[in-house]
Amino acid sequence: MEKKVVVRLNSASVYHAENPNVTLTAKTLDREGEKVLEGLDLEVREGEVLYLIGRVGSGKSSLLKMLYGELPLLEGTGEVAEFDLVGLKRKQVPYLRRKVAMVFQEQILLSDSNVHDNLLCALQATGWSGKAEMEHRIEEVLRQVGLEGKGERMPFELSGGERQRLIIARALLNSPAVILADEPTANLDPVAAEGIVRLLHDVAAQGTAIVMSTHNASLIESYPSRTLLFTQGKVREVDIQGLISAKSSI
Repeated sequence: MEKKVVVRLNSASVYHAENPNVTLTAKTLDREGEKVLEGLDLEVREGEVLYLIGRVGSGKSSLLKMLYGELPLLEGTGEVAEFDLVGLKRKQVPYLRRKVAMVFQEQILLSDSNVHDNLLCALQATGWSGKAEMEHRIEEVLRQVGLEGKGERMPFELSGGERQRLIIARALLNSPAVILADEPTANLDPVAAEGIVRLLHDVAAQGTAIVMSTHNASLIESYPSRTLLFTQGKVREVDIQGLISAKSSI
């Protein structure tokens, strides 16, 4: 059976707000934002890992923010997890984010709550109420990310890699169709970074699509998958292993 498309963009342009607190509209666009990508055609299927590479400011994070409902789609068409991105209403965004989870570079956690309660708060915030069901789901995601038995630990007692695993666990709570990961290994040592990428591939093997921006070419080489290069306002698919081999032979 052919895998379901969970992200689809056609002739889409991505705009980045100069002021992150400004919501872009067609009327304010010329004053408040600039086009960073144009004519983007993209499909991502369930269980696929897609890497986004390119220089800082090339549009990777802006694309992820658009897919997450933080920036609007003003040109072209697009949908993610069956949500139409054109004219997406503010009241729809919380529901979109139950199916499209974001893993940020910054490890934002509740510092005064332990691992278990960080996950419990996330479940309660997204409408869960049954105590037994919530406890079962917390156990499931902690086991999935390799943090079983650490529910009572405070965030400051975890290593950097463990904190990122906790953030991935939080992203998995509502069984999202897509996880958008923005430089999830940037602040980690090589061993922890390798573990996070391996974990994300394991998550993809269970059916969740992963769209991940990264500057770490060696990790892509070790865990190859489809890769898009962002440059000069355009996006094209590349063979990252071929690029690395070409550079090493010069």
